[in-house]
Amino acid sequence: MADVQANKAPLLEVSGLVAGYGGASILNGVSFTLSAGASLALLGRNGAGKSTLIASIMGLTERHAGRVLLSGVDVTGLRPDQRATHAAGAVGWVPQERNIFKSLTVEENLTAIARPGPWTVARVFQLFPQLEGRRNNLGSQLSGGEQQLLAIGRALMLNPALLLLDEPLEGLAPLIAAQVLEVVRRLIRDEGLSAIVVEQHARKVLEITDQAIILERGGIVHAASSIDLLRRPDELDAHLGVGGR
Repeated sequence: MADVQANKAPLLEVSGLVAGYGGASILNGVSFTLSAGASLALLGRNGAGKSTLIASIMGLTERHAGRVLLSGVDVTGLRPDQRATHAAGAVGWVPQERNIFKSLTVEENLTAIARPGPWTVARVFQLFPQLEGRRNNLGSQLSGGEQQLLAIGRALMLNPALLLLDEPLEGLAPLIAAQVLEVVRRLIRDEGLSAIVVEQHARKVLEITDQAIILERGGIVHAASSIDLLRRPDELDAHLGVGGR
């Protein structure tokens, strides 16, 4: 089992997870743990099972075997909304599709799922000043980049113990992508928020995370510290075809 910062208490434990869609298994016995305050880069080629693993942690796939635990509490049988707000540790999810509420304003998007804690509307606006200027705009009136910022802000309003980010830089203009990457770095490094980040730009996400696992055909084929993997472009090239990119 891949173990991310084993010297700290486990926040997330995924054990022998076999899951997929419509009766077909995409994940084949995935096991790893993520410690409180740790961050994980989830890497792999297209179709390797990265998004399926994120979705399975949220309870959005069909599980055939295995367990998911939050702070030692088995949440395997819980619905996605129950996992997102669980007392053992809320989970904030930022999907590839962003899934903001397009018929609600920016501020309504943030308050609709807010839970008590340090992350408030004011603090999200401090993190993303451009959203404050558009607080009364509908989600449908935002650019793709603004929608991504809002999706992250909305996930933070759950005051999560764990943040799941699925391809947060996908389709963004370079300046917005750089801003999003810096925000994720701040959340991980300065705020100490546990996070799992799926990203095609391997080197970018490895530079801001603690550990990394690489998936192939629904299984973990390599696990290492992010810094060690950065120093092994041959390993990146072998599994991802990205070399030192």
